[in-house]
Amino acid sequence: MSKSYTVAVVGATGAVGEKMMEQLEKRKFPIEHIKFLASKRSAGKSIVFKGQSYTIEEATPEAFNGVDIALFSAGGSVSKELAPEAVKRGAVVIDNTSAFRMDKEIVLVVPEVNRQDLKLHTGIIANPNCSTIQMVCALQPIKEAFGLNNVIVSTYQAVSGAGVVAINELEAQSLTFGKTKISEAQVLPVKGAEIHYPIAFNVIPQIDTFDDNGYTLEEMKMINETKKIMHMPNLSVAATCVRLPVVSGHSESVFIEVEKAGVSVSDIRSVLESAKGIKVLDNPAKQEYPMPLFAEGQDEVFVGRIRKDLSNDKGFHIWIVADNLLKGAALNSIQIAEVLIEDGII
Repeated sequence: MSKSYTVAVVGATGAVGEKMMEQLEKRKFPIEHIKFLASKRSAGKSIVFKGQSYTIEEATPEAFNGVDIALFSAGGSVSKELAPEAVKRGAVVIDNTSAFRMDKEIVLVVPEVNRQDLKLHTGIIANPNCSTIQMVCALQPIKEAFGLNNVIVSTYQAVSGAGVVAINELEAQSLTFGKTKISEAQVLPVKGAEIHYPIAFNVIPQIDTFDDNGYTLEEMKMINETKKIMHMPNLSVAATCVRLPVVSGHSESVFIEVEKAGVSVSDIRSVLESAKGIKVLDNPAKQEYPMPLFAEGQDEVFVGRIRKDLSNDKGFHIWIVADNLLKGAALNSIQIAEVLIEDGII
């Protein structure tokens, strides 16, 4: 009889937390006991999982007693405070925030890319940024087959990446658009900033705050996380991250330069078609290419618009789309937990 585990979900009422619950049920994760943890404000409320009602408990260090796997998606400050406490009590933490991603002692994992790194975990495993996850899933098989010298990515990111409040604001602004001069904005581009812009019928070239180098923190996450996950500290990576009025599903236009000469579009396509977790949708003659509307609710990372650069024989352009709340967050977390079991790490 296979072993079952005690699982804790921290932040189950959030957008990613809800998807984590869905994936645990959908993928029949071996759960013996489950508990849902949140702030003191939410403690005592009810939550339904697999048709059964559970009472949300306050997330305290003692709440992790007896927990085998703790899934965190409640903000970086919560993770920094409670993830080490969960580890002290014997849990393996899979953290969906940016709190530990660039910590040298903590592994940052996308199972299709670097599952072997899970054997090196020290109690906390970081789940990468949503836009990074889908990109490295497509880059890794190309790197293995042809080498990789350069990556330039422009993202087109859905508002769900900024949480339920951003989704609600997009919907509200869409309903009032044209009735007022400028739709009311309180969330984007950064909730805690002094200035906000409407997202309905708009495009905002800012995700997260700006660093001193002119890049946003979201862009720096993509740059640094890609190098860490792929074990390529010297890889040339540049990123521009943009928010679009799309509810769910991130899109990315990616330029890559491979090491090997003489690589064709069909070579790239063939490698991607054989890659785990990738679905190639690339038939321009029939207008078949990935779009976020059709990626929503799908587990795969979709790749299309594969074409050679017109001035660089080693350069290629690809278009990558994925559900940012699934493969970009919740699903990747559950897949990490599954690999921990499959590989006998836990």
